[in-house]
Amino acid sequence: MTAPIPRDIPDLPVIPGRRTNLTPSSPPAGAVAPPVRRPLTAVYRLFLALAALAAVTVEILLGGPARVLSHFTIQSTLLLAAVTLASAGRAWTARRPLPGALTGAALLYVVAAALLHHVLLADAAPAYTMTGPAADPTGTAGTLAALAPPALHTLLPVAAVLDRLLLSPPARIRLVHAAAWLLYPTAHLVLVLAIGGLLPAGPARYLYPFQDPGRHGHPYVLGVSLLLLLALYCLALALITLDRTRPDPLRLGAKTGFRLRPPVG
Repeated sequence: MTAPIPRDIPDLPVIPGRRTNLTPSSPPAGAVAPPVRRPLTAVYRLFLALAALAAVTVEILLGGPARVLSHFTIQSTLLLAAVTLASAGRAWTARRPLPGALTGAALLYVVAAALLHHVLLADAAPAYTMTGPAADPTGTAGTLAALAPPALHTLLPVAAVLDRLLLSPPARIRLVHAAAWLLYPTAHLVLVLAIGGLLPAGPARYLYPFQDPGRHGHPYVLGVSLLLLLALYCLALALITLDRTRPDPLRLGAKTGFRLRPPVG
């Protein structure tokens, strides 16, 4: 014969000791969706990296490494090639993606360089070229010289944006990264202006026509430089906001291990 169950269960005594407040935590992404091999994504990124390296190589052969490598467009394209090549290897071997702060910086710089070209340099008179004043090449060299600028300023940035939106999961980037991403463009801008001030007067003194104080004056150059940095910061905020709100393309249509079944009985 068993004892009757009491109506009210007495409260358990408090266990003495130090109480710790547990903070809520979210499971890692790998626990929900473990990485898988994505060969098509790896091939796409490999071609993107090779195309970026080919376009930079053409510009270097036409204008010389010292001048061409000084341009922000070339440096951002080389960074995009390195990041994309590493991302291709990770997609092929099913490893974790690169940090979002790194991939986001590469995308921001190449898109910003493309917008700068189309807004301020595409219709400049005389025509702006990264290789400087030189004779127009002919034959195969002329064809490559005609294809390299559109690839650098249009095709590669569009391909990088498509890779981010369609082939990459949303990265864990925060608003503080927008300010950190400005450090490199600011340093590049200050260095270019400082070196241009030390060089003798000439058409190749400054990399960009709007940076020449002899033509526009120092207040104009300073104002344009500050506006460019402000526009870059706004573009970085837009990139972070889009990346935090967009859906994950890798999980759209993905099957989970849970299935709803009709009740038994």
